Amino acid sequence: MTAPPGRRLLHLAAALDRQSAYDAASYVESARLAESGGLDFVTLDDGPARPGPAALAVLSQVAPATHRVGLVPTVTATHTEPGPVQAAVAALDRVSRGRAGWRLGAPAGPAAAEAARPRDGTEPGGTEGGGTEGDGAERDGAGRGAPVAPWSPQGHLVRVAEATGGHACGTAARHADVVLVNATHPAQAAAVRDRLRDEAARSGRDPGALRVLAGLAIDLRDGEYAAERGGEFPRSEHGREPGGGGGLRRTARGPLYRGGPVDLAELIAAWHREGAVDGFHLVPSDPRRDLERLVNGTVTLLQHRGLFRTFYPGGTLREHLGLARPVDRRTGRSGARRAGAEGAA
Repeated sequence: MTAPPGRRLLHLAAALDRQSAYDAASYVESARLAESGGLDFVTLDDGPARPGPAALAVLSQVAPATHRVGLVPTVTATHTEPGPVQAAVAALDRVSRGRAGWRLGAPAGPAAAEAARPRDGTEPGGTEGGGTEGDGAERDGAGRGAPVAPWSPQGHLVRVAEATGGHACGTAARHADVVLVNATHPAQAAAVRDRLRDEAARSGRDPGALRVLAGLAIDLRDGEYAAERGGEFPRSEHGREPGGGGGLRRTARGPLYRGGPVDLAELIAAWHREGAVDGFHLVPSDPRRDLERLVNGTVTLLQHRGLFRTFYPGGTLREHLGLARPVDRRTGRSGARRAGAEGAA
């Protein structure tokens, strides 16, 4: 499936967070559903609102039960001890054969930036290249020093960050591959994306290698249409306001869409037409109900209109996102041969 001329396909991701699951079985079911719709990746947060095992442990059980969908846990790292965290996420990446990312849970700032910096010698936003042909974990310098993140089948792990404030915006632009932004109108989202790209360019990165997704909570309890009027956001028939905020409202936790899957597809398509964002990270209010309606309703409509993929173009999360493999700063050697061996394993 290809996008209309001059237009890139959407990127779509979904959260698996739920408040009543104590084992991995329900998460496996949801991840498989997301995979059936071709979603780029799923996220899972840690925190007191979600009981049961840690997000990383849950997704480590989801990995062997899925084949293509990316897996992105929220993992908190610190400036002083990022190594064990990176190693744990790297293990998820190897088990999933290059489908892992991590959503940094540390507060924005210099410590978070340092924790997010890749320690496998790769340069973000580079051209085809990647991991070296060493054994397991690479080490700093000429074989000396503390071990850093093990070689990844996708060059280095995909890093997901939020840009909800000035400092967070700068940190995300310099270090993240995917940035989540909160916006209730496409013009607002476009302004944030422009700022992120400018900051990325100033830091020496290719701004086109940054994927900016609008974060949106969704409540699809109402029929096919029935988009709820969102206060100051006007709507037209069935809640559709091209490029506007029909069915969208501000809440204390961020933008919320309440309505049906058809109108949600219209809203996503309208933002895509205006080039506001590269896609959406959708957070279901009721994971079982809303994810099913998202995949079988909204995603199907977007696929029919040629705006979203009908199959995965490759096996790794970086491939789903259209991100090049990073350049290895230390050797410049390509990881292509090793990547092929991993894929054939």
